Amino acid sequence: MEWKSYGRRRVYDSPYVEVWLDDVDIPGVGRIDHHVITMPRASTTSVVTDEQGRFLLLYRHRFITGRWGWEVPAGWAEPGEDPATAIAREVEEETGWRPGRVAPLVEYDALAGISTMHFRSFHITGCEYIGEPTDRSEASRVEWLTEAEVVKLLSTGEVPDGPSLAALSYYLGPHRLLGSPGAEAR
Repeated sequence: MEWKSYGRRRVYDSPYVEVWLDDVDIPGVGRIDHHVITMPRASTTSVVTDEQGRFLLLYRHRFITGRWGWEVPAGWAEPGEDPATAIAREVEEETGWRPGRVAPLVEYDALAGISTMHFRSFHITGCEYIGEPTDRSEASRVEWLTEAEVVKLLSTGEVPDGPSLAALSYYLGPHRLLGSPGAEAR
């Protein structure tokens, strides 16, 4: 069944998020106002690995949830910026490591029932250390962790961030099992 939209009105907007009320007709339910959250900028994440099979992760606090946890480097693309270029910039700013190869990993809609939030995740390799992170507000620690350590973090809930959980799980599962089809260097 497909919902039919009769229009929308903006409730709130900022450079980071917009909230809309869409007038929709849901088959079997009728017409309702449905909240829709849109994101004005493209969201990017990355799984960064090195030649030893380690993963580059950030340890940080998220004030909204009040939780500490491990995350992959991530960020937003600026208007008109290519997502692969954006994630390379974000990795360097957040970690102090300059990416070498940036290849597509997976794309997904994070909250398809209420939001346009679309993530593009990349696999980054061949990093070169250039110094301390320039964006010190991103993390308390930046560390290279072994695969066994990452799997343990995933299984014990120490990667509470959805985009990080999705990117790491996809990398460790389907990406590796399928031999990373279609992953072209950028």
